[in-house]
Amino acid sequence: MRRSGGPKPHCAFLLAVLLLLGACASGPRTTSKEFFQLTPESAANKSMQTRRFEMSDGDELLSASAAALQDLGFQVTESNRALGFLRAAKERSARERGQEWSQGLTAFFTTLLTVLCAAGGSTSSAIYVPPVDLHQQINASLIAHPLESGEEGARFEVRVMFYRLVWKGEGQSGDIYIPPGEQKMEMIRDAEIYQRFFARLNKSVFLEGERI
Repeated sequence: MRRSGGPKPHCAFLLAVLLLLGACASGPRTTSKEFFQLTPESAANKSMQTRRFEMSDGDELLSASAAALQDLGFQVTESNRALGFLRAAKERSARERGQEWSQGLTAFFTTLLTVLCAAGGSTSSAIYVPPVDLHQQINASLIAHPLESGEEGARFEVRVMFYRLVWKGEGQSGDIYIPPGEQKMEMIRDAEIYQRFFARLNKSVFLEGERI
């Protein structure tokens, strides 16, 4: 009896499952080029990232902004009062249960696919074990600039942007080993994070104004 040279139905099915799991585990990426492109969501993002405050001077507002970031666990890594600029960061684990579950399931189906295809006479190899996120650095970049000034103080606009750098673990694509250390950059678009920051900043601005 002649054997067909094409992949067996069960091999093709398992291959489709593996590709689906790989896509779920890797998720959408934001490349450095896309990170700075204007998109239809840019206006909504700016609205989420921006608030206006009345303060006696910009130094006090920058101090209040630094205090708000520190309350959220950030450490200020750069400050330029002349430009009204702050940068802060914090380190966190990036492990996600869903990613690790998908990677484990992918490894199981990969083993099963290899055994079944070998038994069916197929020599095709399409092993893919997606790297999972291991570590992340969450960053905040803030700029405060004056809009107008008067006898009772000045009006400032504060814009903050949160983003993260993620380091991935090891993986495998076919016979190629994927070493750990791959990086990706993602803008954080969770409105709750921005709301929490501005709530803290409102409180810090009040404390600065009252000299508490």
